[in-house]
Amino acid sequence: MNSSKDWLLSVIAPVYNEEEGIRQFYQKLSGVLRRAEISAEIIFVNDGSRDKSGEILKDIQKSDGAVKLLEFSRNFGHQIAVKAGIDYAQGDAVVIIDTDLQDPPEMILPMIEKWKDGFDVIYAIRAKREGETFFKKITASMYYRLMKKIAHIDIPLDAGDFRLISRSVADALRQIRERNPYIRGLVSWVGFKQTGIEIERQARFAGHTKYTLGKMLKFAWNGITHFSFLPLQLSTWFGFFAALLAVIWMLSAMYVSLVLHVAVQGWTSLIIAVLFLGSVQLITLGIMGSYLARNYDEARSRPLYIIKSKEGF
Repeated sequence: MNSSKDWLLSVIAPVYNEEEGIRQFYQKLSGVLRRAEISAEIIFVNDGSRDKSGEILKDIQKSDGAVKLLEFSRNFGHQIAVKAGIDYAQGDAVVIIDTDLQDPPEMILPMIEKWKDGFDVIYAIRAKREGETFFKKITASMYYRLMKKIAHIDIPLDAGDFRLISRSVADALRQIRERNPYIRGLVSWVGFKQTGIEIERQARFAGHTKYTLGKMLKFAWNGITHFSFLPLQLSTWFGFFAALLAVIWMLSAMYVSLVLHVAVQGWTSLIIAVLFLGSVQLITLGIMGSYLARNYDEARSRPLYIIKSKEGF
């Protein structure tokens, strides 16, 4: 490799309604990058913020030539914002980090050292999660372990989007134009030499999380349908199970009627059977519909995002 002074590090920071903490994040990140003794660019991606985040980011960009700003025409989502940052990043290495200061910027320094040692991906493993509810912690833990079991690639446990990726990995991700990218899964999918470092995730510096329960469920389902066909397989197994119960039920009814010669009223059993089989069919159709909707979304070939303005590029 060349001298570290010749390297460029790109830091991608998606922003959505974070007016209360952006300046503090920028100041802390800038201090860390000065200690890194490496040239750096900071790419803020304003994901359609409705507060004063855009104005604050413009002020920061005007005062610091190393800061660049992408502004979306509307809110396209966190993963799309990360993808846009990767598309525009020019660094030899690229760091992805949120601006809420839950992921400590100081951990970028050991990531850089690991990168210098030859690793292409250094992901942060959340060893401790401060400021999160018990429900959030337990459901996140269950989700990561579920993905570990069912995904057809090796997705690290307890690792979010905070990570450093090499230029080779960034170039590979640029080629992927999926409508609903699942970045942490795609980074695992592209391969290369990967390792993790443990971090202690902090409570948010200010504001509140933008990931509501609904968004978290959508994000989780997006990851599952991206890297596993288990839901489709489960629907098939449900179908076979329902068919087996129906056969047993039918044989039982025939035995009672033909052997025991007992009149079968049938109304209750019929309704139960119809409701059970109908629910299985609806679940199956819903799962199939999710995969078909994903294919339809890909077939429309719309742009992933629309840039309203660019500053500093």
